Amino acid sequence: MPDILDTEIKFLTGVGPKRSELLDKELGIKTFRDLLYYFPYKYIDRTKFYKISELDPEMPYVQVRGVIDSFQAEGAGRNKRLTASFRDDTGTVKLVWFKGLKWIVDSYKLNKEYIIFGRPGLFNEAINIVHPEIEDPDQLEKRISSNIQSQYSTTEKLKNNYISSKTINKLQGNLFKQLEPRIKDTLPLWMREKYRLMDLHDALFITHFPNDNKDLERARYRLKLEELFYIQLSLLSLKIHRGNRFKGHVFGIIGEKFNDFYSGNLPFKLTGAQKRVVKEIRRDLGSGKQMNRLLQGDVGSGKTLVALMSMLIAIDNGFQACLMAPTEILSIQHYNTISEMLRGIDIRICLLTGSTKKSEREQIASGLDDGAINIIVGTHALIEDTVRFKKLGLVIIDEQHRFGVAQRARLWKKDRNPPHVLVMTATPIPRTLAMTLYGDLDVSVIDEMPPGRKAVKTMHFTDSARLKVFAFMKEQIRAGQQIYIVYPLIKESEKMDYKDLEDGVEAISRAFPPPRYVVSVVHGRMKSKDKAISMKLFTSGQANILIATTVIEVGVDVPNASVMVIESAERFGLSQLHQLRGRVGRGAKQSYCVLMSSDKLSNEARKRIEIMVSSNDGFEIAEADLRLRGPGDLEGTRQSGIGFDLRIANLGKDGQILEYARRIAEEILNNDPLLQEANNAILKQQLKNIRKTEYDWSKIS
Repeated sequence: MPDILDTEIKFLTGVGPKRSELLDKELGIKTFRDLLYYFPYKYIDRTKFYKISELDPEMPYVQVRGVIDSFQAEGAGRNKRLTASFRDDTGTVKLVWFKGLKWIVDSYKLNKEYIIFGRPGLFNEAINIVHPEIEDPDQLEKRISSNIQSQYSTTEKLKNNYISSKTINKLQGNLFKQLEPRIKDTLPLWMREKYRLMDLHDALFITHFPNDNKDLERARYRLKLEELFYIQLSLLSLKIHRGNRFKGHVFGIIGEKFNDFYSGNLPFKLTGAQKRVVKEIRRDLGSGKQMNRLLQGDVGSGKTLVALMSMLIAIDNGFQACLMAPTEILSIQHYNTISEMLRGIDIRICLLTGSTKKSEREQIASGLDDGAINIIVGTHALIEDTVRFKKLGLVIIDEQHRFGVAQRARLWKKDRNPPHVLVMTATPIPRTLAMTLYGDLDVSVIDEMPPGRKAVKTMHFTDSARLKVFAFMKEQIRAGQQIYIVYPLIKESEKMDYKDLEDGVEAISRAFPPPRYVVSVVHGRMKSKDKAISMKLFTSGQANILIATTVIEVGVDVPNASVMVIESAERFGLSQLHQLRGRVGRGAKQSYCVLMSSDKLSNEARKRIEIMVSSNDGFEIAEADLRLRGPGDLEGTRQSGIGFDLRIANLGKDGQILEYARRIAEEILNNDPLLQEANNAILKQQLKNIRKTEYDWSKIS
């Protein structure tokens, strides 16, 4: 029997074909279920009534009882508007409408009592309310809920078609009338009783039509816990499934190549964190199960060294390894770093990018196919059909969030037996986000920096202090240091008042004239050849300053560069600012990050800059970023393939609920790994319902 919640939204009373098309296009509401789970973004208390004499333009929303004295048309053409004088026993306030003027005059009578609801404003030193909601007092009793009013996000197009927040709330009421009897619960009774959770029907109804804050809190808690619980149950069950189904290559030997490197080529003594992570990876590689591990670590923490040591274990066991990076610059950087580390050891390593010549590609393809090449480093050129391996044993994916799941799947399919997978990120991921995005992976964290590294000093200056910053830059260049300057835009934008690279090049060239100073430029629109020439000027030390966009966010390692100047720093998110700052501080000398901004900053931008100035801890910064911006806006955290969008839970605020949900899921799966017990039948069915893809993406991280 079909579920009523899957009914098309056009069949709901008050919708119809035209409105259903708009709801689908604007809000993605196609079915009864979509509307039911389209939750309010805030609530307004409708229990309090104000007197007109109490109104203040600083108030968010007010509710007043009174009568309309008169209507008056004002202005002409586009400025035409309708005003009304609304009074109670303490005074009068002006009501204003710019749309639907005739309908307003026809719908409301003079000298009849109404309740108005809206936001007070100030115009010509008099308080007014623009487009208020107007309600007949007799209708109060007919409302589904009259105490706390739900507010729904809507769009200009919907408002222009008379679908406001109030309309959506009315449609929710119509929906509940059509959903009698009660909505079938999605959690088993034993769970609801054990964890004292409200029934689903009640939780949904109260979330849309709350009568008091206590019940609303309980209802939202039930829905948040369920949402986070099913994500964790899905991820953890996938992990169990993968462990049972996919056997990994057994790398039981720690052999000659690994030992030669460790004893003769190790560039510096491993930190305690690196030793711990190498042990975790070694345990995975020898377990007989396919490794799927996420390696987190700040920029410069030594992830590449750990990756290389993992690749050497694969080679000692007769397998090949590949490292895929998202950009050509980062691929070249990895290739050069690993080649230098392996100097004197008999290992063949190659580089494959979009710029690799056809003749070289053919040689590389042959070397991979016959096993002569041990390590291949490259961009997504590695996933082309012409690239085949003889015996691929380990896949390492750097800055993995920049690759789509389908791209990674093509790399995974290069071998009949799944290779071990290590994914790396230099973007520290808050614990709650890691548990959600990577809940099916084992996680390793390098939380120590190599010895001798000094913390980067971060300073904030506004545009008015630019000459002072130029003087500091010249002082650093005289001391033999190099400088990055990063811009958010290449060209000037009409929409955004931010510094752009093209104007910046002119300004810097005037302040740092040749031949005394050499300035190099790199941005995403340059040809690869020109980009490489500019980069070489800087990496070789010939250029004093590299002007760039965020193309250098990852993959540029110049130990002599000790100053990072970020223009329009307010334009960047915290994680991106931290990534950019990580480009300096690679050598033993003191390094600096200079955040330039306009004199006027929003509160949020000011908070971000204050956090950057006060902290160098990537994980602390990532947590702050999550709190400030929420998970949907964080760069690099949307991993396609997991197939979830949070409708009510918030990872920035609901971390405790998430951890509790994971513990519940772990407890259930420890006792019933395949959810075969009768009392878990609902859980098993729900997992089937919420998995949007049949392909088990967890095999490739």
